[in-house]
Parts: sequence; structure tokens; C-alpha cells
Amino acid sequence: MRREPKHSYPSTRGRKAAAGRTPSGAQDTGAREAEIDARKMPASSSGAASTAELDTSELDTSLMAVTPIDGRYRSRTRKLAGYFSEFALIRYRVRVEIEWLIALAENPAIGEFSLGAGAVPKLRALYADFTLDDARRVKELERTTNHDVKAIEYFLAEMIATAGLRVPSGMVHFACTSEDISNLAYALILKEFCEREFAPALDGIITTLGAMARRWRTVAMIARTHGQAATPTTMGKELAVFAVRLERQRRALGQQEYLGKFNGAVGNFNAHQAAVPEADWIETSRRFVESMGLVWNPLTTQIESHDFIAELFDLVARIDTILLGFARDMWGYIALGYFGQRTVKGEVGSSVMPHKVNPIDFENCEGNLGVATALFQHLAVKLPVSRWQRDLSDSTAMRAMGAAFGHLMVALDALSRGLGRVELNPARIAAEVEAEGAWEVLAEAVQTVMRRQGLEDPYERLKELTRGRAIDRQAMRGFIAGLKLPAEVKARLEKLEPRGYVGLAAELVERFAPGKSGN
Repeated sequence: MRREPKHSYPSTRGRKAAAGRTPSGAQDTGAREAEIDARKMPASSSGAASTAELDTSELDTSLMAVTPIDGRYRSRTRKLAGYFSEFALIRYRVRVEIEWLIALAENPAIGEFSLGAGAVPKLRALYADFTLDDARRVKELERTTNHDVKAIEYFLAEMIATAGLRVPSGMVHFACTSEDISNLAYALILKEFCEREFAPALDGIITTLGAMARRWRTVAMIARTHGQAATPTTMGKELAVFAVRLERQRRALGQQEYLGKFNGAVGNFNAHQAAVPEADWIETSRRFVESMGLVWNPLTTQIESHDFIAELFDLVARIDTILLGFARDMWGYIALGYFGQRTVKGEVGSSVMPHKVNPIDFENCEGNLGVATALFQHLAVKLPVSRWQRDLSDSTAMRAMGAAFGHLMVALDALSRGLGRVELNPARIAAEVEAEGAWEVLAEAVQTVMRRQGLEDPYERLKELTRGRAIDRQAMRGFIAGLKLPAEVKARLEKLEPRGYVGLAAELVERFAPGKSGN
């Protein structure tokens, strides 16, 4: 008969009982939106909250926020509070502590330790129905402990005692180092946020781009390499390039592993083995980590090595880079007049120039992606490095994850809104590709046909004709007429126009762009 260890916990005063709690379905398995702020903050087109629709306390909170994530962009980032807030981190840690306690009770090697009938649902309710009052109590305890995870242990001891559950107090946080709890909490936060929030938002962008690509797959336009007129392409094909690039990274995101460790103070199960040597602690650790939906890391120091987080953040940074390039291209197409933007009643583009309709959504997207990428890249190179068996520098850095994802989600929201406002201007695009000055882009086609037919110096001859000169229809047709080509080849070249010189652009979109054919 193992004697129950004696521990001294801060007293429970005025705490509500957990006995009446019941787990609430989906809340049992993941992060629901935090109860920190149930009020809704409708977004205006510029991303700032509409002052007229905010109550005073909400507006004051926004005005006094230090960062735009919790201030100006609060309406776009509220969901992140359910994952990256202090409230959420405490709740995720409580979840890990409770599940470890249940796993111990279900392990026959531990000894005479049974939770009793009905105890498991009541224990899980402690995190499934976690409230702001609960979080406040944890922070109150932390003021005494000066240790965030130890405060959670004391909190759980209080709640278990108040609920009248027959749980040996020493089994809460049994053989754990704080990082056992925290690394699983952060892995769950990242996994569930990426699966429930980030991936769907990215899917929405990919779907929109795929649909736009298919809709405009035959709209010919002058391509620009080095900013200069180049071989024609189609608007749809250029959008499809970004859609396919994002789709590839999205597949990688879906295959991302989220690792966890549970092996004690320096990774060797020292305390576990000393307390219960007859248990198979390696197998117990594996089963527990995998039961949380994570990939087990068997060999670590005190901390999980964070390599998977670096992999994830490098992947997200690549996605950011693709999105940033796309936002800049859209900005450029709007500047060229290829796209117009639907106006919003009451919106102002400039404080002095009334006519302005600026591409603010794409600019907002670009700016936020830059901040997000900087944070992700720093964390990717910082987190895998720890002195000896552990230092605390990773702990403070990890708390910046929410800011990084906050800026990313603001960017995705801005990009989605921007795409919803643009309208293709086919007349402007056609005017450029059908202009007399556009005929120079056929130089590539003509010299390539000349090569195929064995004519001498095709590239040099076209270079002499076109480079630095204005070439119109008459000049190009006259050059073609003077070539010694088979009649059918010459006839084909003479019919060629810039707007028809788009190669297999439409077919490429049909075959490879996301979405259904025929859209």
C-alpha cells in the first residue's frame, strides 16, 4: 500500500465547486473561443473597428492596447484569444495535467490509485468548462509561487478537493517537470490553431485564386519581365501560378508533425523510475503523448527540442512569402488599370485627394506579412537552441507565437477582402495587348520559327529589327514577308497577333489550377 505523499497547498477560499460541472462535447477535445470577450467588433473596410458600433469599454480597450493585434485589429484577431492568450495557455496546461492524472489512474502499474465512478467526466470538465474566474485564481496563486505551472498544480488540487473527488493530492503533476506540461500544451495550441483557423483561411484564399484563374484563363495580357513588355500570357494563368504554389505549401501544412515529450526533468524518467520502478515509463510516455494526438519524441533534454516548431514556422514563412509576392503583383495590376476596385460608401481614399481609391487591402496584407515573417523566422532559429539541458529563453520567445499568427491572420483577412473588391478591366488589358507597340513581343515567336526552319542568324536578325525600336504591325508583317519560309509556315506567322500568342496558358490552367474545370 503506497502512502499518499503529503503536500501543502494554498488554501481554497470562495472557490466554486467542480462537482456540478459536465464536459461540453467538442470543448473536451479542443480550443473553443476564449470567454475573454464575447462582444462582437464588426470590421470596417480599413480593418479598424467601427467606433459607432462599439460600446465604451470595448473602444477603450482597443484604444489602450499596446499592439495593433489587440487594438486596431482586434475584430480580426479575436479568435486567436482561444489559442494564444494567457487564458488559453492556462487552459491548455490544465488539460494536459488532467489527462496525465487520468492516464496514471488507468495504469495498473501505478498501484492502488482509482478515480472512482463519475470522476473522469468531472475532471475533464475542469478544462472543458474553464472560465475567467478559474484563470484569475491561477494568476492569484502565481503571485505567491512566482511559477506559472506550479500555480496550476495548486489550482487543480483546490478544485479536486472542492469537488470531493478521491484523488491523492500527490498524483497531480506526478513526476512532471513544468516543460512536460508546457510542451504538450504548446504543441496542442499550434496543431489545433493550424487545423481549425489557419488552414481554413488559407484554403479560402486558394479556392478564390483558383476560381479567378479559371474565370480569366483566356484573358490575354502583356507579360512583364524586368518590368518590360514580354511574351503575352493570360491573367488566369498568372493567378494560377500563385494558387498552385500555395496549394503545395498547404499540402505540406497538412502533413506537418506536432511533437511532444513527457519524460521528466532532464528527459531520463529519473523521478518516475525512482518512484515506480516496475512501470514501463517509456511505453507509458509514448501512449500518453499519442493519446493527445501528437507525435511522441522519445529522446530529449528537459525541453522538447522545438525542431518541429522551426519546421512549421519555416513553412509558414514560405507561405507568407508567396502571399506577399501575390499582394505586390495585385497592387501592380491595379496600378496598371488591369483591375478596378469596387468603392465602399463613406470610405475615404485620401484626406486631400477625393478621387483616390487606394489598394489598401493589399498594402495592409503586405505590411502584416512582413511583420509575421520576421517573427516566424526569428522563432525558427531561436527556439531549437537551448543551453545544455535547458534555459528559459525559449519560454519568453514562445509567447510571441500569438503575435506572429495574429499579423498573419490580419494579412489573410485583408487579402481576402481585397480579392472580394477587385474587378477585372478586360478593356484596359485588351487595349495594351492590341496596341501597335505590342507587336515587338512576337520577335520571340518569329525567331524560334526561323530556327526550326534552319534560317541563318534568327536571333540576331530579330534583335537588330526590334531592340530599342518601336515595332508595329506593319514592321513585323513586312519582316515576315521577306523570310524564305514554306508557304504554310509563313501563312501561320502572318496570322499571328500578340493577343493570340499565349501558348498553352488556358490549357495549363484547366489542367493544373485548383478548382473544377469549366469555371
